[in-house]
Amino acid sequence: MSYDVIIIGSGPGGYVCAIKAAQLGLKVAVIEKRATFGGTCLNIGCIPSKALLHASEVFAHANHGMDSLGVEIGKPKLNLEKMMAHKDATVKSNVEGVAFLFKKNKIDSFIGTGKVLGEGKVSVTGDDGKTQELEAKNVVIATGSDVAGIPGVKVDIDEKVIVSSTGAIALDKVPEHIIVVGGGVIGLEMGSVWGRLGAKVTVVEYLDKILGGMDGEVSKQFQRILAKQGMDFKLGAKVTGVEKSDKGAKVTFEPVKGGDAETIEADIVLISTGRKPFTEGLGLEEAGVVLDERGRVRTDHHYQTNVPGVYAIGDVIAGPMLAHKAEDEGVALAEILAGQAGHVNYDVIPGVVYTQPEVASVGKTEEELKTEGVKYKSGKFPFSANGRARAMLASDGFVKVLADAETDRVLGVHIIGFGAGEMIHEAAVLMEFGGSSEDLGRTCHAHPTMSEAVKEAALATFFKPIHI
Repeated sequence: MSYDVIIIGSGPGGYVCAIKAAQLGLKVAVIEKRATFGGTCLNIGCIPSKALLHASEVFAHANHGMDSLGVEIGKPKLNLEKMMAHKDATVKSNVEGVAFLFKKNKIDSFIGTGKVLGEGKVSVTGDDGKTQELEAKNVVIATGSDVAGIPGVKVDIDEKVIVSSTGAIALDKVPEHIIVVGGGVIGLEMGSVWGRLGAKVTVVEYLDKILGGMDGEVSKQFQRILAKQGMDFKLGAKVTGVEKSDKGAKVTFEPVKGGDAETIEADIVLISTGRKPFTEGLGLEEAGVVLDERGRVRTDHHYQTNVPGVYAIGDVIAGPMLAHKAEDEGVALAEILAGQAGHVNYDVIPGVVYTQPEVASVGKTEEELKTEGVKYKSGKFPFSANGRARAMLASDGFVKVLADAETDRVLGVHIIGFGAGEMIHEAAVLMEFGGSSEDLGRTCHAHPTMSEAVKEAALATFFKPIHI
């Protein structure tokens, strides 16, 4: 059977690329090794974790967030089995949605392991071991990423006691103590879920700050807020061992700057030290596809590998490992394959940490601008001075706007606060159109809203804020 495009992987990059290509009139097939579509994101990543984040936030709010608002209820009872059922139902709804979209757009699907055989040829091996060969003008590798583990440390992840994010979204009881190895997005999100449900949470991080790539000021305030919520942090700590123990598991670490090693024990250890591109078993080496020094598929500006007709998008290539980055690349590549001009603006890709409060960022951090020698100005506005935030008892955090010192063009926006993940998008739209802080500050915002803090931070950037 022959196609215009065959896509290996049905995660956000793969399924969006497939749908867009089909919408543009191409004959499309998708190969997926799971029994359900959606990849890591929909099955065991973004979607189930957000279901648990929301449910645990509701539980925590009912536990100690309602009295001050005059809502008095008895002590809430956690039904973890029901909460997990909500997560599973959310996943089922989303993966079935992708299957429906494939049918609607007349996309053929093959369940099995895909392998690139060379220019224009792909094989699919099913669970029964039977292999069939497909032909296509173009092949897209959209196989995503996998758990990276800890460099130089042998870790036996059994998804019961020593877990990755996959096991962390499926625990059958609330641990008394969970150690999170890695202070990045995944670790802090899953740590906050179990912390809200009653676990003691200890985060062990190699760097001297959490959220390594985030703006330093945001990182510091975020850590203070999480510490107030009960999270314990061991920063500047190099993990040298993770193994099972009588209690559950133990983690041994030593100061990065030198010093005595320390060992702590917990019921559960979550390994969340990042992810690595998934390229195993794809036949890339035999097909002559070149990988870079970090094991990612090397592509040009049109997502094509060194092998004509073989392309790659998403976590498997360079760039931030974010579902929406993969989606945009999927759309751009589909347009390119259809003879159009696909494009992704990598300077305007927002990132969100879905904790409570949320952290959201788009564009450059102050640290990046300093390193690059860019002259900039910044403006900040705290939610403690925002009327809606006070009314909602959500006054933690602030908005920071960074703009070019000469042109006033906005270069970066960073928000920590309730609903930050929704508010960041007006900054993304502004930056996509090359807008200035004055443009944003002079745009009328509804009152009272949390978003007024974005306007005020913009006002603070080009002149002065009104409400502080």
